[in-house]
Formats: sequence, C-alpha cells, structure tokens
Amino acid sequence: MNKTHFLIVAICILFPFFGNAQTIETINKPILKELDEVAPFSEGLAAVRKGERWGFIDKTGELVIDFRDDVVWDKNAVSDRKDIRAIRYPQFKNGLCPIQQIKDEGIAYYGFMDAQGQIVVQPEYLNVTGFKDGKAIGIFCRRTFRGKNSFQLNIYEYTFTEVILNTKGEIVWPIKKREGISMAKKRYEMPELTASLISSNLIAIKTKGNHFEICNVNALNQRP
Repeated sequence: MNKTHFLIVAICILFPFFGNAQTIETINKPILKELDEVAPFSEGLAAVRKGERWGFIDKTGELVIDFRDDVVWDKNAVSDRKDIRAIRYPQFKNGLCPIQQIKDEGIAYYGFMDAQGQIVVQPEYLNVTGFKDGKAIGIFCRRTFRGKNSFQLNIYEYTFTEVILNTKGEIVWPIKKREGISMAKKRYEMPELTASLISSNLIAIKTKGNHFEICNVNALNQRP
C-alpha cells in the first residue's frame, strides 16, 4: 500500500466521525471518571474504586451499587491463601461479595452482601472463605452483652465456632469449637481456618498435631 492509498483509506475511516463534527473526546465521553482502580468483571459486575471506597458497574457501565467503604479488599493480599486475606479487590462469587464491620473492640467482623448491595450474611465472622458451590467456611463469633465496666465500656462474653454456612447466611454445619482467641485489640490476631471444603461432601480438618482428618458432611446436602 503506497502513501496515497493509505491516506485515502485513513480519510474514509475517519470521515464518519469528523464529517459529523465529532471528535475523539466526544465519542469517548466517560460514563464514570476519576476512578483510582477498575477490577475485572465477575458474575456480571466489576468493582471500581475512588479513594478507599468501591462501587460496582454492570456491563453497560452503569453504577449499580454505589460507592461504599465496607467492602473487603487489600492491595497487599496474599493470593494463595484461602481466607479473607486473599481478596485483592472486591468480587462477587455465588452472588455474594465480602463486607466488613469494625465493632466495639476495634476488630473487623466479616459478612457478605448480595448484588443489590443488601447484607445477606451478617458480619459475625472473624475469618471466612469465599463461597464455592453455595458454601463457605468461617469462624463464627457469638457475642453476649454482659453489661458495662467502671469506665462505661461494654463487656462481652465470646464463644467461637468454625462452621459451614450457606448463601442465605445460615450456619448449616458445625465443624469445631475454637479456643484461645483474644478479643483485646492489642493482642488480637485473625484466627486461622483449620478446615477446607475438598468436595461437595468432604472437609479436611487440620488437627493440633498438624495432621489432617477427613470428615463427611453428606447430611448437609440432605437438609431442606
């Protein structure tokens, strides 16, 4: 192709735009702008960030979940983990996206919202996996209010249970009681999950001796 031929082709391509007094800027008018990060689509939605807040757009570019500061993300996420610390940016899996709430102790509790931005799984978990095949594993924290101390600070009693939960927020299978979790902010460390789903009806549980036990949760699939 010689230069003259190339010029003619270029003019033919550009003529529909410039012939109608359009510019590159007008044909690329932004739907959203001044975003700090755009995540990949997952289940028809993509997370977009402004500062520390994330919203979600659909495949038309419409903002369908407004910007909010309670979704879970971590720019230093460890991708090979299987718990909440693996989340680099917000994503929907099985129709749910992790959210967090900082409670009285200054400690983050985790739950999930649906694609309408409504909280479905209440933030009552100290650590949790994402959902897969309608199930997740988390460490449920039950807080019982016991009154106030002399400084008028709330006093709670805690119990911890590692459990399987479903996408409705229901605990459908207890795995084990958990001990030794300090809820004092200065001593708190996010507890590790000891169990993992290895099939639709089997879980592997790590024991204190760093061995594993395989348990059948087939009855879980038979519950109404």
